[in-house]
Amino acid sequence: MDAGLLFALAAAVVWGAYLFVLKRSFSAYPPAALTVTINAAALAWFLAATGLTVGFGDAAAGVAGLAVPRRFAVVAVTTLATAAAFVLFLRAIEDGAVSYVAPINKVVPMFVLPLEVGLLGQVLSPVQVAGVVVTTLAVYVANYEPGGFFAPFARAARSRPAQLALASAACYAVADVGKRVALQELAIPGTLWVPLLLAGVAAVLLPAALRSSFEVSRRDLPKFLAAGALVALGEHLTTVAFAALPASVASPVINTQAIVAVVLGGVLLGERHFRVRLVAAVLAVVGVAMIAG
Repeated sequence: MDAGLLFALAAAVVWGAYLFVLKRSFSAYPPAALTVTINAAALAWFLAATGLTVGFGDAAAGVAGLAVPRRFAVVAVTTLATAAAFVLFLRAIEDGAVSYVAPINKVVPMFVLPLEVGLLGQVLSPVQVAGVVVTTLAVYVANYEPGGFFAPFARAARSRPAQLALASAACYAVADVGKRVALQELAIPGTLWVPLLLAGVAAVLLPAALRSSFEVSRRDLPKFLAAGALVALGEHLTTVAFAALPASVASPVINTQAIVAVVLGGVLLGERHFRVRLVAAVLAVVGVAMIAG
């Protein structure tokens, strides 16, 4: 199996564990303020690990390259798209049930594929394209609440929450393609890219965070540090994956994080519809095998 695919799978596991931890330990915190705080912790972890291991030589060399308009534009668009996707999803779950909007929000790879093929001329084999479809279906199923399978999409034309969820998925797709361009075509080093993304998203969400009443208790401080460590590791693995793979391959694999999270919830917490989640896990394995070719 390609090394980049292994990093993408590892990223999915880390992000899935992070989603599970967020659900279990931080549900009482305002989302924007929570993201800013955890990103700050992740940035500190990443800079400490980078300084102790590989140093900042590549990052320092890459800073000068940000003055090039194209590089700056890609960084800015990717950062804004990531933050916008997060905000749109929050708006979607404010207006509609999570069980309704979450499956729609997880069809990100189906936006990534045409974007990358159309804008970057990416070529995938028919089996890989089928694998992207199967993996995306797996992520949809993982978030699905039994009922009408296509009901969320059937109502999307007249449902504002569904429209917001689709817009969020599209923004995440733009961000994923932006990551691929930044790390492959523009060769921005990962030691620079990760801090830029963490700090950029935090900066965009900071005004919303400041408007919320938010205080980190001393008891929860270790939890924030642990969550920050997961984010730092997840962003590193994601960066390595996007530097090695087409976005249309990395995105569906990394988005199986949703399956990791719901399976953990079923195993450890006895959450409902566990059989549906296991079906999603099997579909994900099949899809990833097809992508690996």
